[in-house]
Amino acid sequence: MKNKRILVLIAMSFGTAITTAQTYVSQNITKLSTWFDPAVVPEPSYGIKYNGMWGWHDGAGNEYAIVGSTAGTYFVNVTNPTAPVQCDFVAGRRTNCIWHEVKTYQNYCYIVSDDASPNSLIIVDMSYLPDSVHVVYDENTLFERAHTIWVDGSHLYCASVNGGSVVNSGMAVFDISNPVAPVLIRKIEDDYPGLFSYAHDMYVRNDTVFASCGYDGLYIFKLDANNHFVSLGLLDNYFNQGYNHSSALSRDGHTLYFCEEVPDGHPVRSVDVTDLSNINILTTFVSQVGATPHNPFIIGDFLFIAYYQDGLQVYNISNPLLPVKVGFFDTYWQNDASGTFQSPAYKGAWGAYPWLPSGNMIVSDMQNGLFVLDVSVVTGIKNNLATNNVLLYPNPANNNFLTINSTTKYYSDFRYEIMNANGQLLQQDKLTDSQIEIRNLSAGVYTLRLIDNNIISVQKFVRSK
Repeated sequence: MKNKRILVLIAMSFGTAITTAQTYVSQNITKLSTWFDPAVVPEPSYGIKYNGMWGWHDGAGNEYAIVGSTAGTYFVNVTNPTAPVQCDFVAGRRTNCIWHEVKTYQNYCYIVSDDASPNSLIIVDMSYLPDSVHVVYDENTLFERAHTIWVDGSHLYCASVNGGSVVNSGMAVFDISNPVAPVLIRKIEDDYPGLFSYAHDMYVRNDTVFASCGYDGLYIFKLDANNHFVSLGLLDNYFNQGYNHSSALSRDGHTLYFCEEVPDGHPVRSVDVTDLSNINILTTFVSQVGATPHNPFIIGDFLFIAYYQDGLQVYNISNPLLPVKVGFFDTYWQNDASGTFQSPAYKGAWGAYPWLPSGNMIVSDMQNGLFVLDVSVVTGIKNNLATNNVLLYPNPANNNFLTINSTTKYYSDFRYEIMNANGQLLQQDKLTDSQIEIRNLSAGVYTLRLIDNNIISVQKFVRSK
């Protein structure tokens, strides 16, 4: 913990200042606020209070953090990043949960837990926010438990599924085109029985699945047009192999970054996945000796990693052979002054979400709750980005093209990214003229980023059909 710029900040609970100031160490990242519920009871095994988290925005300028806890899931309005407001709480079927994981599809939130019975899959309608949320599904007939989930298009991928009609699966995928009535599409065992023990987590893009399978390594599959899993690649038996926990794919799809949770202090690995039949590890890197990377996330050329005991770490990955740390914020202020990490490692940051339109980062800390962070110094993304020099039309877009009119830049200076309401990158390219083709986008709300060396404009548009 040496050589870090120290910021003394006041911890907040429900907007009320606590009399004891906490000291956070950071570089190039500023705390905007924290939120936690003082009534949350830590689970008895590791003292965890908060766990998985995600973000969501409604397309009308309102942003939310969704934070799992030992007893359920919180929905927190972070539209004003300096004053988070709890909107609602959805209780699970049991308390003392170590695990809650959440993802979103359209205006729905999917909540799972991998703790013992009783448990269930919960689906929440968020369209009533900021007033409240409505539980529209709370069942264990399809399955009771899952360790992690990922939404790709209208597919819900679930890792380590147990109970209900699914019974038991290392990985299963469900159709959520009707968001409140998931339908099982396929289990990995249907195509590859006994291939691996289970998937711990998955990163999925266009139905290509990068499955982190613990000590069995990294498996890559494609869910094909016939809804069958097809094996594309495998990375196992590599040097100093640990427990393959989770991964994130670079914007160009050429590099995968994965974290190994066990043993404590294992490095992050940068992996060349250009040729899935010949996957190569490019390099490894650590934030600090002994710190454990938990969950990685990528936006543009930046890799954000939620670290046990070491908070949020940010790397510039424009060169995948040489990731460069460009900022950090240690959410776990309880670390002692010597920098010695406590054991076991289940303290500090669990997850993060970098895709809010404001550019703010939200992070869940297992003991300290929700953090809203300004990472604009690192990423170049500014809150309330100026849009007066860029005109986007027609909006709503009722044809196959968007037109861009910039008063201060040439079109050739820009590249663009289009993301859906879940923050998934759908299109990206360099602008060659004033129009962007959107014929492949379905009806809905999208975010367009225009980028030169920095992100200079973020605007929402509606695709109508």
